[in-house]
Amino acid sequence: MRTSRTIINEQTFNREPQNKVMSTSEVLDRHLQSFAERDVDGVLADYSSDAVLFAPGGPLKGPEAIKPLFESLISEFAKPGSSFTLQLRSIEGDHAYILWTAETADNWYEFATDTFVVRNGKIVAQSFAAKIKPKN
Repeated sequence: MRTSRTIINEQTFNREPQNKVMSTSEVLDRHLQSFAERDVDGVLADYSSDAVLFAPGGPLKGPEAIKPLFESLISEFAKPGSSFTLQLRSIEGDHAYILWTAETADNWYEFATDTFVVRNGKIVAQSFAAKIKPKN
């Protein structure tokens, strides 16, 4: 009787999955890092194609509709003397919440919040609200 054996390369078992989906925490960290680096494309890459961002001016649907908001914010925060302070970061499953304050050359963000829903490594929904006081 003949027995056949299959030899499997040991590395197959030690490799991380190549299509690993990022956790909510990882997506939020990457999103905040992209914003800090003033990387509009990096920020937008975190959103699913059908994402909705609820903003004071009304909902923005999809990355192309969201893009002008982040272009404006990143332009404002790129000015000298800007600061951003993360007051609270909370993750629960596929939900994330941040509370923050900031100061730019143009505005004081006295109180700001973002709530995110992340599925399959992408932001599918976000809400943003802030108390913004213009400096001039």
